[in-house]
Amino acid sequence: MSFKKLIEPLKETLQRKGFTAPLPFQKKIFSKIKGGMSMFAIAPEGSGKTTTIVISTIQKLKGKAFEEAPRVLIFVKDKQAALDLESEFHSYTQGTDLRVYCAYDEKNIDDQRDEIYDGTDIVIATPKRLNKIFYLNGINLNKLQMCIIEDAGFVFRNSNLSEVTRTPESIGKCQYLVFAEEFDSRFERWLDSFMFNAPIIKA
Repeated sequence: MSFKKLIEPLKETLQRKGFTAPLPFQKKIFSKIKGGMSMFAIAPEGSGKTTTIVISTIQKLKGKAFEEAPRVLIFVKDKQAALDLESEFHSYTQGTDLRVYCAYDEKNIDDQRDEIYDGTDIVIATPKRLNKIFYLNGINLNKLQMCIIEDAGFVFRNSNLSEVTRTPESIGKCQYLVFAEEFDSRFERWLDSFMFNAPIIKA
């Protein structure tokens, strides 16, 4: 997928940022993501993984807010990663009315539950906080179209793996995208339980 096939607000933002064409890794996966494929996307730092998440998400949602329940859930390792990704989204959502919300442990959970309930399109969350909010009936996952994990190496630390793997039990049909710098034996074991038969796309 070339940038020419993106919605107009995204094309204008990319032009303003000076991006004229996708990076090589982005060329390999943009069309597959657009087609709804679930995958492990493996590439080194600097390959455009985060930008791919942002552009693909905005394109998937056509830049339009819709109802209250989120349609995209993105897992990140911690508060700073959530805030960084939120900032990246805001730099690309000009000309759209998409709503992006961060949920992390350091913020009051009742406030987060109420703010999500008021309506959002994209939720960026740490796994533990997302599941706490879910079990408080504070987030509706029935409308999810995409479940994404950014820089996925963190899921194998602490109890993040069980928290992330538990989430699909509450989701219907959904596209899963796991981004990481390398694919090792930990991912191979996870592949069988979380994303059975999902292709591994490498830079």
